[in-house]
Amino acid sequence: MTLRTGYPDGAPCWADLNTPDLDGARRFYSGVFGWTFDEPVAEFGHYTTARLGGRSVVGMAPKMPDQQDLPSAWSVYLKTSDVDATVRRLEDAGGKVMVPPMEIPGQGRMAFGFDASGAAFGLWEPAAHTGAQAFDEPGAMCWHEVNTRGSGKTDAFYRSLFPYEQQQIGDGEKFDYVVYHLGGAAVGGRMQMTAEWGDIPAHWMTYFRVEDAEAGAARVREHGGKVMHGPFDSPHGRIAVVSDPYGAIFSIIGPAPAAAS
Repeated sequence: MTLRTGYPDGAPCWADLNTPDLDGARRFYSGVFGWTFDEPVAEFGHYTTARLGGRSVVGMAPKMPDQQDLPSAWSVYLKTSDVDATVRRLEDAGGKVMVPPMEIPGQGRMAFGFDASGAAFGLWEPAAHTGAQAFDEPGAMCWHEVNTRGSGKTDAFYRSLFPYEQQQIGDGEKFDYVVYHLGGAAVGGRMQMTAEWGDIPAHWMTYFRVEDAEAGAARVREHGGKVMHGPFDSPHGRIAVVSDPYGAIFSIIGPAPAAAS
């Protein structure tokens, strides 16, 4: 059992969920991934940490009264050593700040905003809280990608924030996907959305690893969620796009059938 203690600048290091029903969400995700939960902290808006084998994996919080009209969603946080400087680069590159840098006492500093194409994401400057302690194993998040209709603008935006090396996958037209690397390691991706996506806005997608995609999709349904697409095969495994009972969308990925056998 590996305990992860840090992330490089620019890597997704944390994700959290805002939900209209914290108790219901905890029951759902416990059933799907086997998570346990810390007691919600009232002074932090009843924020709670989900754990896998005692290690932190994600956070959850109930919607605040002024957030009731917002959709329930997962949010990704990119690690930074200097949230103030990164926010300045974000604004210079055409992004917008929704939550300016703020202190989470004893844990770190955060900010939240939108990239140049309108996808929301967070920034996290760690103190005691260094990010998810379990990563890329069944029950933990394993990948994040930004889905956008402005691929060139989006790639340039994130390059202005962090020193990503961006690797083109596909022909850049029929299939336009870019992998973001830091120090030679893949940390995230960017997908160009096509007409098939309809009116879905730009967004970050969080992937959680499972031992078997079919079984994971079945657990989603069993506990009141929906399977929106898949499971389907990809070069990296078998994927399903799903939602929890309150509409928050995420993806699960398991090994390809041959690899699983």
